[in-house]
Amino acid sequence: MARCWLPIGKKTSLTKLSADVTPGFKGEEASAREATEELRGELIDLQRKLYAEERQRLLIVLQAMDTGGKDGVIRKVFSGVNPLGVTVARFERPTPAELAHDYLWRVHPHVPGNGEIVIFNRSHYEDVLVVRTNKLKPKSIWSKRFEHLRNFERMLADEGTTIVKFYLHIDRDEQKERLQARLDDTSRNWKFDAHDLEQRKLWDDYMQAYRDAIVETDRKYAPWYVIPANKKWFRDWAVMRILVDTLRKMDPQYPKADFDPTTIRIV
Repeated sequence: MARCWLPIGKKTSLTKLSADVTPGFKGEEASAREATEELRGELIDLQRKLYAEERQRLLIVLQAMDTGGKDGVIRKVFSGVNPLGVTVARFERPTPAELAHDYLWRVHPHVPGNGEIVIFNRSHYEDVLVVRTNKLKPKSIWSKRFEHLRNFERMLADEGTTIVKFYLHIDRDEQKERLQARLDDTSRNWKFDAHDLEQRKLWDDYMQAYRDAIVETDRKYAPWYVIPANKKWFRDWAVMRILVDTLRKMDPQYPKADFDPTTIRIV
């Protein structure tokens, strides 16, 4: 059972899992937005300490269907955070050079170093999602990758990286509305990709692939959080809440000076 806002197990059908629920707010958008802003200051402070401490690392994985809100989460949750020490790594279709190596070759260079937060916009999970649903590799190959991913994350965790993974769950009707909005608003036409319509036809296959990926790789050292994301205001609060809780547990501290500042005189 994944540690998440929506219950999910091996027999769960994501197509039947509501993406509209807002646990704790009952549709109270104003309250959720206020709660998000109350957390923002703490997130900013904790990130500043993490960067100054330069000892711990945080990897955030964002996965969702097209229009699911990955960009929106990055923009809204991290607004105001010092860009020093925060990096976004976006994983698009593999390049020829990347395809010439093992599938994790392009991922590892982007994991966080000491004091850093790295956000994966899509991630190493594309190789058990897109690859599977589009039949780019046979089951005999992609099914082995669950173990690879568990081991990869286990290694990162053992070496000092805290990992949190988010699946932003929207339903098919919501995606339809968001895709149409990209067509109706000329300032957003650039975000529309006809390829998304081809992937939309595989919706049920993607839901099964996401369910399997979450169940197979949800571990204490790398937990999944399934966020009902039709309501963007709830999505933003839920992600913010989890990140603040995670950083609190990491408990970063400003490093102590290796000198006595009271002895310094600036003239």
